[in-house]
Amino acid sequence: MVSVSRWFVGVGLLLAAASGSAQQVSQLKVVTEISPPHQTIIAGEVDGYSTRLVKAILSQAGISATIEIYPWARAYRMALQQPDTLIYNIARTVERESQFQWIGPVATYRLGFVKLAHRQDIQLKSLTEAQQYSIAVQRHDVAETFLKQNGFGQPDQLVLAADITESWQLLLHGKVDLIIDDPMALAAMAAHFAIEPAYVKFEFAIKELEQQTYLAANKTMPAQMVNALQQAHQKVADSELFKKVMRSDFD
Repeated sequence: MVSVSRWFVGVGLLLAAASGSAQQVSQLKVVTEISPPHQTIIAGEVDGYSTRLVKAILSQAGISATIEIYPWARAYRMALQQPDTLIYNIARTVERESQFQWIGPVATYRLGFVKLAHRQDIQLKSLTEAQQYSIAVQRHDVAETFLKQNGFGQPDQLVLAADITESWQLLLHGKVDLIIDDPMALAAMAAHFAIEPAYVKFEFAIKELEQQTYLAANKTMPAQMVNALQQAHQKVADSELFKKVMRSDFD
């Protein structure tokens, strides 16, 4: 595995090479949520592994854009309604297929249930066994839809949160029994909340929620711009950086 510092140097070189030849085309808005390690804030700037890929794609396409952090439900609504808007990391589902124009994947998620490590009473061997517990999920997130389609519809069973940080807060304060996250994100989220990584435990993987997540555009964005972004993604996808991100090779 490559170190994070070497990784970010590699991203910087990719961005520099792209920006040197790129011609500025237009100004767009890119919306996302806080979700370390893919989307986070470092020194006041939106950063993280997927964020670096998105910046590389934009630079390769010669497109200037601002990246803004919002609660997921708001970011999702903005991307649906505002013509000049891109969004990441968004799951590509059947329901969403016609609602966006899809640029390309910028992360891989292997989602499952996360609990507080001291909760020895929670021992999950199947999805059905989780139905007896309260679970925080983000509003308009693919996990909300999946759980509702699989028998998690009882009152107070699903607690809808604005974003992943609120879900974590609910878990850490004992307001819910479980949340859904990627095991590779636990260390970064623990650092975000200034707790020891051992304080939480990935309990059960939900195979159906293993997926690539995407950079996507509002469905009314001009085809020329979407094509430029898709072509830029294809070039970035050939880089070692992209392969490391998609393998979740963060160390």
